[in-house]
Amino acid sequence: MRLVESRATLTMSYIVLGIGAFIALFPIALLVLNSLKPAAQIVQNPLALPNPIRWENFVNAWNHAKFSKTFINSLLLSGTTIVLVCTTCSLSAYVLARRKIASWKIWTFYLLATTTAPIQLYIFPLYFGFARLGLINNVFGVALIYTAVYSPFAVMLLRTYFIAVPKELEEAALIDGATHWQVFSKVMLPIVSPGILTVALIIGLNSWNEFLIATTFLQKADNVTAVIGFYLLSGQYSSDWGEIMAAALIIVVPVVVLFVVMQKRFIEGMAGGSVKG
Repeated sequence: MRLVESRATLTMSYIVLGIGAFIALFPIALLVLNSLKPAAQIVQNPLALPNPIRWENFVNAWNHAKFSKTFINSLLLSGTTIVLVCTTCSLSAYVLARRKIASWKIWTFYLLATTTAPIQLYIFPLYFGFARLGLINNVFGVALIYTAVYSPFAVMLLRTYFIAVPKELEEAALIDGATHWQVFSKVMLPIVSPGILTVALIIGLNSWNEFLIATTFLQKADNVTAVIGFYLLSGQYSSDWGEIMAAALIIVVPVVVLFVVMQKRFIEGMAGGSVKG
């Protein structure tokens, strides 16, 4: 009886997973399908096979969206944000996890509250401040905004990793003559590296896909990111949907490939940071 129940449960699990996989993969399959069609065929029947296959959609999308330049801007923006967030937040998380400061509850509440604050609340003051400082159309200036926006989440996540590390390791290193900086850099960071990798992946994906801040602070054609370049493909009166689909696929593919390559470490990192803090 139990064997029959276990087989039924396993079968139901596969059915549910199959449905979930279909729901997740169907938009990507539809995107690939329509990226190879002329615009007229997409409007006529988006589910039909392309006839003929129009490979020039990718060439036109790459040239019209200026991906050769906008991809570099996106990489600079995402890379700078990752470095700043991982560097500053690992230090802050270690202090909150190990150093008992008097106001640590206030700081924790502040970080939790800021993760829920919408960017629309302070985007206009930020714009006027950045305009005064001459940081409009500056990719690295936008990276500073991203760092401030994503840091609360990163600190709270990394704090759970530092809490999970036994204190005896730090005490043993201090007894052996290591300084506090050496304990942090030589002992703690290698142990919590899965958490730092998880934070880097999440922050990188968010920075790559972010639109509102980028389109507000990056207005010159030479400074826009790949997402903004994709948005500019849509015309006011007419749009080449085949070209737009191809451009969307070009933007999505690096993200999907990165996540597939790093998914094992990402899952391990999320599981390792799920301890109660």
